[in-house]
Amino acid sequence: MVTEQLQGASVATQANVFFDGKCVSHTVTLANGEKKSVGVVLAATLTFNTAAAEIMECVAGSCQYKVAGSNEWKTSGPGTQFSVPANSSFDIQVAEAYHYICHFG
Repeated sequence: MVTEQLQGASVATQANVFFDGKCVSHTVTLANGEKKSVGVVLAATLTFNTAAAEIMECVAGSCQYKVAGSNEWKTSGPGTQFSVPANSSFDIQVAEAYHYICHFG
């Protein structure tokens, strides 16, 4: 199932821009204080480092990803997600726009 809306949320109006604009997101804070980011990765091959554990949920498009310590590329498409441990990293390959929600924690 694809998350289409986050109810009862406030959105930071200033974008988080990474990798020369190849990844752009906005921070979302839910009513209970939980933070997420909602964004898009454009066509690129990138490496993201994590401080907190993350769950990357695909809401549109698709990507290939590989979590640190794995040699296997996997696919994420709409309605799927993958987890990345805290203090780790993941590689992502995007051919067309990959729309996501990043759940922290």
